[in-house]
Amino acid sequence: MHPARAPGQSAQATLRRASRALDEARRRASPSLMSEALGAMAHGCRVQRDQASAEVYLNEALRWARVAGLADPIVDLLCELCEVCAAQSGLEDEAARSHAGHAACERMHEHAFEASTLAHRVADADCEAKVLMRISEVLERCGDRDGAVLLQTRALRLMSGNLACGAPDPSLLPSLGRLADG
Repeated sequence: MHPARAPGQSAQATLRRASRALDEARRRASPSLMSEALGAMAHGCRVQRDQASAEVYLNEALRWARVAGLADPIVDLLCELCEVCAAQSGLEDEAARSHAGHAACERMHEHAFEASTLAHRVADADCEAKVLMRISEVLERCGDRDGAVLLQTRALRLMSGNLACGAPDPSLLPSLGRLADG
């Protein structure tokens, strides 16, 4: 969704380019361009490790994507919000997690739930599986192993093409072991 940063390009240059794109999107009054430009602003903030500002831009981008009715960008933005909220939650030490960290963790779970619920609306089953794996990685990093395994299992079912019988390809199951063994 957001433009890739050119090698050697500074975070400030990334933000300046995103700001120009946002100005242009405002001039055009295009919901899809607004969503894309706000996502680029969020990316620039993430590069600078400003997760709080990134979350603000991502939420605004999500609002515009919803206005435009863009399923793939909506799900992508929800995944990015999961990642940003997880970064804000202080996920390494649950005992030391502050009130703000708990709130960020709750927001992360809300975004993860919505993204996993909407994942079936993305372009195809392969994209849906990637979305589910992306969300599961965030859940795993935050210590929600059960949620992560459920999403991985759902993704494996999609990847194996055994949706009708509901059973994943047995050759893919060992990849679940890394989470279950932890």
